Order: sequence, then structure tokens, then C-alpha cells
Amino acid sequence: MIDTLQQWRETASYWTKHHDTIRTMFLPLTRALIGQARIAPGQSVIDVAGGSGEPSLTIAQAVGPLGFVMCTDAIAEMVAVAEREALDRGLKNVEFRQCTADSLPFANDLFDVAVSRLGVMFFPDPLAAVREMLRVIKPGGRIALAVWGKSDLNPYAYVVTGILSRYVPPTPLPPDAPDAFRFAEPGKLAGILEDAGAIDVAESVVKFDIVAPLSPEEFWTMRSEISETLREKLKTLSSEDQRRLATEVQEAVREFFPDGQMRFPAQMIIVSGAKPSGAP
Repeated sequence: MIDTLQQWRETASYWTKHHDTIRTMFLPLTRALIGQARIAPGQSVIDVAGGSGEPSLTIAQAVGPLGFVMCTDAIAEMVAVAEREALDRGLKNVEFRQCTADSLPFANDLFDVAVSRLGVMFFPDPLAAVREMLRVIKPGGRIALAVWGKSDLNPYAYVVTGILSRYVPPTPLPPDAPDAFRFAEPGKLAGILEDAGAIDVAESVVKFDIVAPLSPEEFWTMRSEISETLREKLKTLSSEDQRRLATEVQEAVREFFPDGQMRFPAQMIIVSGAKPSGAP
């Protein structure tokens, strides 16, 4: 856990650098998450593992001035990035708190909705985290979690990892280790929500294009910087192998850059549910 947190601290500076691009890339997923969570103007929302501020800041706009968003993350550096971004965008209905997902420092039954976008896959104890999210929302409140679908359906991921595996052999992970594709199997995350006590659990597939005004070279720069796993593997390669790898990736992804900008087809999963009425 300590090593993972340290890696995310190092990642924070790169997420600052690429914040606008990342926001654009995953805006369709954020909108789908808002829809599945049934977020409406005037509601209070907690975003768990909000990273550098998304989807919190987009949700803050959705709930409007009468609504409220609490953006949380385990990494102080990420929280600081999110807070600066909110200030730059003039958003006054969002607050920030450093805390882990499995120990939320908030009262019971406080928020209308709890969400997490592309975070739960990395939680050390997802079941404990989901129980905490349910605890802090009101009876009848909604919870919605977005995760990556299967790797082989997401060329944004598999093109890079496929080429990288020829340079750095992949290390097999334990079955439930924190990983981007930990909950890619249909039904796996839904089962955790049910075990945590959520009702009316539903799972939906979200298909969209990951779009951003990047060249293949700019894509590689961003991809190799924001992924702590990729950065660590690149450190094991010689400078020459790093250059060869970068060239191979840029050539392999070129088909996903029509009209001079990035466009990867993507498939994600959103699992949603509700806190039972009268639940403690």
C-alpha cells in the first residue's frame, strides 16, 4: 500500500501537466456516470478517488450552485491539483479532503450520491470502500462506479502493453491485485456492491471514443508519463530500447489518429445501485 501511494504521489505532477487532455478524453464516461448515478441539480455528491479533480468538477457544474460536491483522494498532491483547478474555473460548490476510500471522515447519511470513476480497481479493499460509500449516503441514495472493460476491447491500453511485453516480460498478478482491469469481468464489481448491501444493482456497458487533439508522439509522451506502471518498466530499459519502443508504439497507434487527432474506441463498465431505505 505504501509503495502504491508513493507511486501515485509521483504521478500527480504528470496528471497536473496533462489534466486538460485527460478531462477531455474521459468526458463521455463522466457524462455516463452522472446519468447512471441520476445526479440532479441541488444534490450533494461525494466523489471518491477524484484524483486531479474529475469527475468532481464536472459534477459540480451539473448540481449547480444549490448543490455540493466533496472531492476526495488518498494523495495530498492530487487533492492540491484538484483544488487549484476548481479555483481556476471559479467553482465554489466543491470542497476537497485527503482520505482513503475505506475510511471516509464523514457522518452517516450525509450525501445524496457517491461516485468513483476509474478508481475502485486500485482500492486495497474494494468491499470496505463500497461499504463506506454506502454508509455516507442517505437511505435511498445512489452509488455508481465506473471501471475499465476488458483490455482486449480497449486499444488505448492493449496496443502499448502488447509492444511493451516484447521488451519487459509481464509479471503475472494475483487474481485480485489492484490493476486497471481488475473489474473488467462482467458481474464481478456488481457482486461487491451486493455484498456491501446495495440494492437494485445494475451493470451497463459504456462504449465511446477516447478523443483528444494529440499526435501519436504526444500520445506516447502522455501515456508514458501518467502511468506509474509504465514509467517503472521504462526505467529498466536502455535509452536505445526506450527510443525503439516509443517509435514502435507511435507507428502502431497511428491508425487511431484520423484527421490528426487521437480517437481510440473504448469500452467501460458502470455499476450502480442504491442504499436501502432505513439502512443504518
